[in-house]
Amino acid sequence: MVYGAASLHHNFGPDHPLTPLRFEPSIDMLRTLGAENFVEPPAASDEQIARLHTPEYIDTVRAFSDDPWLPPAAGIGPGDTPPFGGMHEAAATTVGGSLLAVDRILAAETEHAFHPGGGLHHAMAGRAGGFCIYNDAALAVARARDAGHRVLYVDLDVHHGDGVQALFWDEPEVVTFSIHESGLSLFPGTGFIEEQGGAAAHGTAVNVPLQPYSGDASWQAAVNEIVPAIANAFRPTFIVSQHGCDSHALDPLAHLRLTTASYVFATRLLDEIAHRHAEGRWLATGGGGYDAYRVVPRSWALVWLAQAHRQPPSETDGAWRERWADAAADYGQAPPPTLFIDPDDLVGPESEQVAEANRRTVERAMATVEGLR
Repeated sequence: MVYGAASLHHNFGPDHPLTPLRFEPSIDMLRTLGAENFVEPPAASDEQIARLHTPEYIDTVRAFSDDPWLPPAAGIGPGDTPPFGGMHEAAATTVGGSLLAVDRILAAETEHAFHPGGGLHHAMAGRAGGFCIYNDAALAVARARDAGHRVLYVDLDVHHGDGVQALFWDEPEVVTFSIHESGLSLFPGTGFIEEQGGAAAHGTAVNVPLQPYSGDASWQAAVNEIVPAIANAFRPTFIVSQHGCDSHALDPLAHLRLTTASYVFATRLLDEIAHRHAEGRWLATGGGGYDAYRVVPRSWALVWLAQAHRQPPSETDGAWRERWADAAADYGQAPPPTLFIDPDDLVGPESEQVAEANRRTVERAMATVEGLR
C-alpha cells in the first residue's frame, strides 16, 4: 500500500470536489481491516515525469507551483484544475507513488500494489485537465512497458480515461479499456466506440460508453464480457487499473447508479485475471470519487481486500463509523454507512431503454476486441 502524509498535499482548496478529506477516513477504514504496510510515496524527478509529459509543460507546472497567480495556461487556471502553491511537488509525489508501486512489483517484492492517491488519468502530454496535473496512471503503464511487459490498463472511473488512451494511442503493446458514462452527457466528451487506437495500434483502445442512469446490471455485464476477452486475446503480463468510484449512485458529479457490489465484482475479476495472465502483477490506483465518507472508504477497502484475497465483512467497523460521523455530517455526506455492500434496493432497476442501449454498446465494443485476436 502506497500512502503517506504527502498524499494530503494534492489539495485544490476547500471548495474543490477532489478533496484530500477522503484520505483519512479511508486509510482509517483500511487499518480497521488489518492493513499495516504503508509506504511513503516519493517525489518523481522531472526526468521521470518527462517520460510522457513535455519539458515545457513541466516548466509551466513548476511556474504555477511557485506563483499560483499567473495567468491561466496549459489547462491550469480557474475551474477544474486550479493552481496552488507547491502543486508540482504534490503532483510529482503522486507520480512517484505509482512508479514506486510498479518498481516493487517488477522487483518481485510484491505481487499486487495499491496506490489510492494515484489514478489521475486525464492529464495529457502538455496539458492538465479534469483535476489531473501529471498522469501518474499512464506513467505507471510506461514504467511497466519499459521493463518489457505487455500492459493492460483497465479504467473503471465514471469519466473516460482520455489521457491514458491518448498517451498510448500508437503503442501496440498497451491496451487501454475504459468503461464510463457516455461523453455525450459527461466530461471529457470522449471515449466513444469509434476511438480504437492509432494506425500502428488499431484495436488497442476499447471503450464502453454507458447511458446515463446505468446501474450494476449493465456495468457488470459489460465488464464481465469484455475484460476477460481482452485478456485472453492480448495476453497481458502486467495489469494497471484505475478504480474511480464516482460511478456510485451517491456520487454528486455524474449519473451512473452503481453500488459497491460492482466494485466487489470488478476487483475480484481483476485479481483473477492478474493471476491467470500476469503472474499476479497488478497495480491498482484510486481516481475519482467525491462522496468522501460514504463511498470512497469502502471502495478503496474493497480494492485492498481483493488484493489481499479476503472477503469483505458484512458491516463497517462501528468504532470507525462513530469516529467519522461528525466529519461526514459537516461535509454533507452522512451518515457513514453500516453495510459494506450496499443493499439491493439502494437504487431502482435500469429502464429497459437504458439496458437495451447498453447491450448494443457492448456488442459493438466486442467487435473491437475481436480485432486483437
